[in-house]
Amino acid sequence: MRTGFFSSLVFALLTSASIAAIAAPANVPQADKAVMVTESIAPSASEKVDLNGADAATLQKQLSGVGEAKAKAIVAYRDTNGPFASVDELLEVKGIGKAILDRNRDKLEVN
Repeated sequence: MRTGFFSSLVFALLTSASIAAIAAPANVPQADKAVMVTESIAPSASEKVDLNGADAATLQKQLSGVGEAKAKAIVAYRDTNGPFASVDELLEVKGIGKAILDRNRDKLEVN
């Protein structure tokens, strides 16, 4: 008698678990929204910042570790000394060190 009671309990438990799994609403991920957010946050790898053409706002936005003051210093240096001949010349700007240049080297170009 105990075996019959135990099997009835197991059957009832499995039946309710399977009904709950079938009746649960499907969780459908909304891939369109996630893709849009990713695209707006991550800039394309081929998009580089031109040191000789970018304004202070673009430099501040695109370069890591460059705030408003450093971006303005880059533009002021360019206005005073002429266009940058190479990306390494950025080290001559007050406030820009090797660490900031190394962090942003792959994002920079000189045209």
